[in-house]
Amino acid sequence: MKPTLIILAAGMGSRYGGLKQLDEVGPNGEAIIDYSLYDAIRAGFGKVVFVIRHDFEAAFKERFDPKLKGRITVAYVYQSLDKLPAGFTLSPERQKPWGTAHALLMADGSVHEPMAVINADDFYGRKAYQAMADFLTSSTEPDEYSMIGYNVENTLSDHGTVSRGVCATDANGYLTTVVERTKIIGEADGIFYYEEDGKHQLNPKSPVSMNFWGLKPNVFKYLKDGFTQFLTGHGNEPKSEYFIPLLINDNIVNGNIRTKVIECDSPWFGVTYIEDKPIVKGRIAKLIEDGVYPEHLW
Repeated sequence: MKPTLIILAAGMGSRYGGLKQLDEVGPNGEAIIDYSLYDAIRAGFGKVVFVIRHDFEAAFKERFDPKLKGRITVAYVYQSLDKLPAGFTLSPERQKPWGTAHALLMADGSVHEPMAVINADDFYGRKAYQAMADFLTSSTEPDEYSMIGYNVENTLSDHGTVSRGVCATDANGYLTTVVERTKIIGEADGIFYYEEDGKHQLNPKSPVSMNFWGLKPNVFKYLKDGFTQFLTGHGNEPKSEYFIPLLINDNIVNGNIRTKVIECDSPWFGVTYIEDKPIVKGRIAKLIEDGVYPEHLW
């Protein structure tokens, strides 16, 4: 059975200032998603599920359906603030999306096979998709998950703070904890994350999650249970979010899953801020020059 790729593409792009999921970074108008899809198809993924907002639907279908026809099965699911479990109602103060774990939950019922989950605006590299596809097609344990790991020093932006899942692993390379840090930045004297209690230093080689996860179908049960618990404790907070690293961490601690960190030397880059775009365009151009990608993807 071929694995499925879930692309989280419902974000507002508030720091970027626009629909960065479709912003053009390639020589012929390609977005980062185009390169992700190209790599995923080469690696053997059989289906892609876009998690989007309803108001993105026309733009996504117009852009991707013609390109992907005959290459990979395509489905769309929709994230909205009011998609909540029974017994919960939306607070009128809530404007912010519920987070990446809630976005993933939107794919429940659309995916029944091993799956990978990525961010729409992150470039992960060909080797990462192949490593993930190899894991998903070879791992037979329903509670063995995986994650592509990157050193935090290679995932920063020169233009502001970033959010990363900071990881700790055991001697066998399995996650012991993953904690979402939402304000990480490189400064003259090191790499730091900021919390309410102040400033904390990170080792530049600390492995971090860039939201490239390998999951099994039972993840949706854990998602439903976890999101219900999250809403019970934080549902009335206007800005709290339920992140995939929180889902993973809780289920590791509870003994429900184990998660292999797949170390990969594939390049990562992304567009958190509009100022990141020229850097991304330059790196894409270099990969084309080096023969990693054709000038015309499709």
